[in-house]
Amino acid sequence: MVTIERAQTGLRIEKNVLKVLKGLAEYLDMSLGDLVEGIVLHSFEGKAPFSPETMAKIEQLKAVYGLTLTAADAHGLEEG
Repeated sequence: MVTIERAQTGLRIEKNVLKVLKGLAEYLDMSLGDLVEGIVLHSFEGKAPFSPETMAKIEQLKAVYGLTLTAADAHGLEEG
């Protein structure tokens, strides 16, 4: 185990992305913060954070919560 210090943040995120992340965290039985940390740490190393099985669950959650955004949309989002 590695000992760390966490900081509380006021992160703003698109509402359907958040719903999918919360659903995935629940499915994986982990906190939302732990899920986001894992995604970021994998990304920083150029590694895929999810197995094919988890990706299938993500697709289900995206359909349930109406998430249609893709990576191509990442830098072109505008609040309405």
